[in-house]
Amino acid sequence: MKSKLIQSGWLVVICALLSFLFFSCKKDSKPSPPPPVVSGPFNFVKATVNDSLIKSAVTYNFSINAVIKIYFSSPVNTSGVAANVSFTNGNSPVTVNYTYSNKDSILIIKPAGTLSGLTRYTLNILTSLRSAADSSLTTQETFTFITQIDSTDKFPQISDSALLTLVQQQTFKYFWDFGDPVSGMARERNSDQTIATTGGTGFGIMATIVAINRNFITHADGLDRIIKIVNFYRTKATPYHGAFSHWINGSTGVTIPFGTQDNGGDIVETSYLVEGLLCARQYFNSTTDSNEINLRNNINILWNGVNWNWYRQNNQNVLYWNWSPDYNWAINAQVGGWSEALITYVLAASSPDSSVPKIVYDNGWARNGGIKNGNSYYGYTLPLGPSNGGPLFFEHYSFMGISPKGLSDAYADYDTQTINHTKINYQYCVADPHNYYGYSDQCWGLTASDVPTGYNANEPNNDVGVISPTAAISSFPYTPAESMKALKFFYYKLGNKLWGQYGFYDAFSLKDLWFANSTLAIDQGPQVVMIENYRSGLLWNLFMSCPEIKTGMKQLGFQSPDL
Repeated sequence: MKSKLIQSGWLVVICALLSFLFFSCKKDSKPSPPPPVVSGPFNFVKATVNDSLIKSAVTYNFSINAVIKIYFSSPVNTSGVAANVSFTNGNSPVTVNYTYSNKDSILIIKPAGTLSGLTRYTLNILTSLRSAADSSLTTQETFTFITQIDSTDKFPQISDSALLTLVQQQTFKYFWDFGDPVSGMARERNSDQTIATTGGTGFGIMATIVAINRNFITHADGLDRIIKIVNFYRTKATPYHGAFSHWINGSTGVTIPFGTQDNGGDIVETSYLVEGLLCARQYFNSTTDSNEINLRNNINILWNGVNWNWYRQNNQNVLYWNWSPDYNWAINAQVGGWSEALITYVLAASSPDSSVPKIVYDNGWARNGGIKNGNSYYGYTLPLGPSNGGPLFFEHYSFMGISPKGLSDAYADYDTQTINHTKINYQYCVADPHNYYGYSDQCWGLTASDVPTGYNANEPNNDVGVISPTAAISSFPYTPAESMKALKFFYYKLGNKLWGQYGFYDAFSLKDLWFANSTLAIDQGPQVVMIENYRSGLLWNLFMSCPEIKTGMKQLGFQSPDL
């Protein structure tokens, strides 16, 4: 009996155990339900480009084969990415591939093709992008990328000499093809067909001499153009005590005000005109050609007609920039140094009929020695002028005619002045203290030019990140190696972004990815002329051969082999 009870107990235990195992197996055969999704903030964490952290609103030197990674605080709803994440070039969408990692919390963006060099791209991530838990992104994120410079040549390589000739010839077209058809004057800029510029016309006359000498145009055609200009000034333009206005209507000769009170004579702009006219007088030196003889006579009438002493404003020992028949001396701007106006004092002292005494030069221009600097910048001593030298046109406009070679006076050695000022400008751009994208030993040169917001006298103390091609190119006589490196970069690497119908456009900014579409007479002219002075000294030789200039500069205390 006991044995039966024991057997019966074991049977109960075994049945219970089998029942437990049966139900346990049945329960485990079903999948476990997922844990509940907890909704929380969906945040942007960081972004990288080729695994380097993006630290600023604009990423420069962006690879044309870049991979962008966007890190979120939680997994992203991948089905909404295409509608809420965009990669564009301006208003044009760029095809990209989206992939994911780290359980979809990292969005990987790779453009489908190679991007274009020096192009602005924008990545936008909208707040309507949602997480896998259906939370919206807390902040919209926008990233701007400027791609790296495309280092391929945009034009076929030619010799350095051929490149210089090409730049001169193409740039000269600004004055030849775009000159006013009535007067032959140089227009102020390529966007305006009415305003002609007196100073720019002087530069254009010098560029025309280069064009004749280089066989870009015939001697006869060049002579005809300069005769047209001189006759227009003699018969149509209004002289104000012998000086002409900054701007003139190129068809009628009517003065166009440069400013509210600036509607009369501009003695500095007139100086640039006379600088060119005297070069032309020396160049067209035939003793038998009646056209050349008459041209020289008419140039002398204009030259002798400038009343330099009038612009001393009641016989002061300084020249004044402007006089107006309506506002008299209201502008009251003295012409002082160091600036672009050395030529003004040289011509005033050299005038056959209205020569100013040396005290006007010493007191007005040299400020009784106040013009001196003597400090060193980037390892170069600067004899004259403001700290770091100022804009480079200071070393261009007057020295299109005046040769600095071996030139000195009581205040400076002008070889040192012109070379060191340019090298300071160059070294500043290489050092790039503001970290402006693009500045380098190939991309340098600060001078007055157009900028994205208007016009600016660019220089180390007033640098907005804009490079002006004329700055480096017109400095060939001073920094030939550095200028050639810049010229090749402008032409071969930037190509059609910077090179146009009349040579190089006025300015550009790689940090803003801005390229001007403008060309200006006062920036195109020095390129043609100063390249030529570097190559042959043509304009220097012509201007310094004028007997009046020799006499006037000696009276001011200048010494030079040319005097």
